[in-house]
Amino acid sequence: MMLYQLSHIRSVAFQEPSDAAPGRQPELYQPRPATPSDTHVVSTLLYSASGAETSDHAFAPPFRPCRPDSSNADPGCAQAPWQRQVASHRLTSSTQGTGRGRVGPMPTLQTQQIWPGQPYPLGATYDGAGTNFSLFSSAATAVELCLFDEEGRETAVPLTEVDGDVWHAYLPGVSPGQQYGYRVHGPYSPEAGHRCDPSKLLLDPYAKAMTGQVEPSPTLYSYDFTDPEVRNTQDSAAHTMRSVVVNPYFDWGHDRPPAHEYHETIIYEAHVKGLTQLHPEVPEELRGTYAGLTQPAVIRHLKDLGVTAIELMPVHQFVNDAYLQDKGLSNYWGYNTIGFFAPHSTYAAYGTQGEQVQEFKSMVKALHEADIEVILDVVYNHTAEGNHMGPTLSFRGIDNASYYRLVDGDQAHYFDTTGTGNSLLMRSPAVLQLIMDSLRYWVTEMHVDGFRFDLASTLARQFHEVDKLSAFFDIIHQDPVISQVKLIAEPWDVGDGGYNVGGFPTLWSEWNGKYRDTVRDFWRGEPSTLGEFASRITGSSDLYQHSGRTPVSSINFVTAHDGFTMHDLVSYNEKHNEANGEGGADGDSDNRSWNCGVEGPTDDPEVNELRSRQTRNFLATILFSQGVPMICHGDEMGRTQGGNNNVYCQDNETSWVSWDLDERGQELLEFTRTMMWLRRDHPVLRRRRFFTGDASHGGESELGEIEWLAPSGQSMTEQDWTTWYARSMMVFLNGEAIAEPDALGQRVVDDSFLVLINASAEDIDFTLPGPDYSPAWTVALDTAPAVDGDSDPVLSASESVTVEARSMLFLVSADSPASHETAAAASGTSEPTAPSETAPTETAAGKAVTTEAVRRRS
Repeated sequence: MMLYQLSHIRSVAFQEPSDAAPGRQPELYQPRPATPSDTHVVSTLLYSASGAETSDHAFAPPFRPCRPDSSNADPGCAQAPWQRQVASHRLTSSTQGTGRGRVGPMPTLQTQQIWPGQPYPLGATYDGAGTNFSLFSSAATAVELCLFDEEGRETAVPLTEVDGDVWHAYLPGVSPGQQYGYRVHGPYSPEAGHRCDPSKLLLDPYAKAMTGQVEPSPTLYSYDFTDPEVRNTQDSAAHTMRSVVVNPYFDWGHDRPPAHEYHETIIYEAHVKGLTQLHPEVPEELRGTYAGLTQPAVIRHLKDLGVTAIELMPVHQFVNDAYLQDKGLSNYWGYNTIGFFAPHSTYAAYGTQGEQVQEFKSMVKALHEADIEVILDVVYNHTAEGNHMGPTLSFRGIDNASYYRLVDGDQAHYFDTTGTGNSLLMRSPAVLQLIMDSLRYWVTEMHVDGFRFDLASTLARQFHEVDKLSAFFDIIHQDPVISQVKLIAEPWDVGDGGYNVGGFPTLWSEWNGKYRDTVRDFWRGEPSTLGEFASRITGSSDLYQHSGRTPVSSINFVTAHDGFTMHDLVSYNEKHNEANGEGGADGDSDNRSWNCGVEGPTDDPEVNELRSRQTRNFLATILFSQGVPMICHGDEMGRTQGGNNNVYCQDNETSWVSWDLDERGQELLEFTRTMMWLRRDHPVLRRRRFFTGDASHGGESELGEIEWLAPSGQSMTEQDWTTWYARSMMVFLNGEAIAEPDALGQRVVDDSFLVLINASAEDIDFTLPGPDYSPAWTVALDTAPAVDGDSDPVLSASESVTVEARSMLFLVSADSPASHETAAAASGTSEPTAPSETAPTETAAGKAVTTEAVRRRS
């Protein structure tokens, strides 16, 4: 589709700043006027406003695109990239024989002036009149900027200006949509860590957009496949991607970050393609794209669910591995980055010549309008170039030793703590600048709200050990932009000492792997887990409190993209990864799963009901726990991957979210909505500070904030905690004792909750505590199937309540407004509460009672 059609998703393409007067160069970048002494005349592209060839000139007017269907009557408009007419010229003999493996003459274009430009900012920066190009390389002896016309013909521009190892030039008239790359001359001596190879077209590490695909080809490699000791000088340009100049201007309107406080955040991990590829209400041409995420049906689903932040799996430009392509598979997840500034081009519905940038911005703007934050899963620990036998795509050919961590004493090989073949060199100024410039770009220009750092322990390896005093953390913490957004670590890597849950600095939250493991073990019936389970659901103070951190340091999850879905967690004991083509060797075998008696799909109604109940237990636990809850897309509807716990290469219905829900899927969706809104409506379920008490037991507070009670109704004893088979308890959360002010400094008062937890295989009779806790209780939510819908919804203090095996019962104090709504809805004496912007269609309390009935009192 043509670029002007982006208006369908509220994008403004190629728009100049509102304060830029017509005919005046915007104030983004001001090159000094060229003089005869510093103007270099080289072969390059030159386009006039009419698309015809033009003589040399020192200044080009600001770019103002003409619509493809216009008569171009406006003399000030310039033709867009797809309208350009290109002149062909024969390559002169003086530029042949460069050792690039070219055969025959290469087409070149009319000459124009080249200005020195500036070394900063790095990358290609369009200013309305032309483009500044700059590239860091301390290894280079010469650098060529290669421009491509619409026929794919290449023209080389030598960069003769170099300052502080940055090679640069300014090209008047080069505008958005221009495809380019680099060729870097310099030493090729792998044993010394250098791999410069001008026969390989290199992507700009700072490119804001990339187009095309990396195709499996021997030309991408600097060695001969038959003899790695022999150089391969074949030109790679025909088989690799190209960088694209983009227009930075975009109409953000009144866009503002939602800026949800951490303790009020609910994260929804999602894949851009997987979430929308099968959605029946998303137009087919928009499925699997950034534009697809802006469709009303998708945003309505997130809003009704109660999500406050969507965490997108990698959207930085990534490469489809040749290894997977050879097996007929593809890199679906995207943890194979090659462009840290560029949105992944195949997720764009409207084009890849810079349109993907506009489309991504439109997506963020639409989600912000819905009060949903956008968090990006970023992969700064390695690149797509692999190990010493990998292709030369960008960093390797530009300055291998500055970008990659090499083995001490054997610099021909890479030191790898990521399991991907390489690791970025975290003590290199060039790497640290790349990461910081990238993060700032995504916050300031793309308006994202936070980042989840993949294998973050590698980023903390300034030398060999993981060090929370490393330079990486220092530059993050001192940065006035990045330090203010959400920072989430995956606190491990595959290197020695890589598992660091609880070990990151104060600004960071972490994927709490210990939470995941403990909650899985507790609900599948592992012995001696009650005490640790209590600590995990109260924020994991044993992991975070000692360093001055708070419960929001813990991102609480049971499933994520990596591993079983929640449906599969309760349906399979073993992984079933045969489709990945690795003989089942891939994927983790320690899944801590339980299939409820049958491996895989079954028609047994008892097994299926137990699986549904276990799923509800997991979701209720996540959303009841102190900290920041996260669920994975589709888990709220029972998404399955058929037992595959490593679908990184399955770009098909195995991984995509199915929106064709059966009755069980619809019931689970309604339950998840209920539980999410119960959390959002009650601050006692999402505190900012830890409860006081002994962290090893979850904390029995002397202040009355929280009480731990045995099924007998008495306070838990040491024996209750340590008995190996103990799997049941009650948790009292005192809504009258929240020792935290709200945003306006006012005291927070909420309903009190009593949560009855029974993870054993048998029903248990619980005695409710005395009237000091509450004179009466009503049911807010129940994870077991309905027992008696006609039961009295009001339960008195000290009464006995039967809690079914493997279930949770949430009670709210009956003297609170919420409890009165619950009781009225259950008895049918009042009209349902009208929906609002802060509640789903059915109110949390009302839906809970009508879907999950009250237990019969014994």
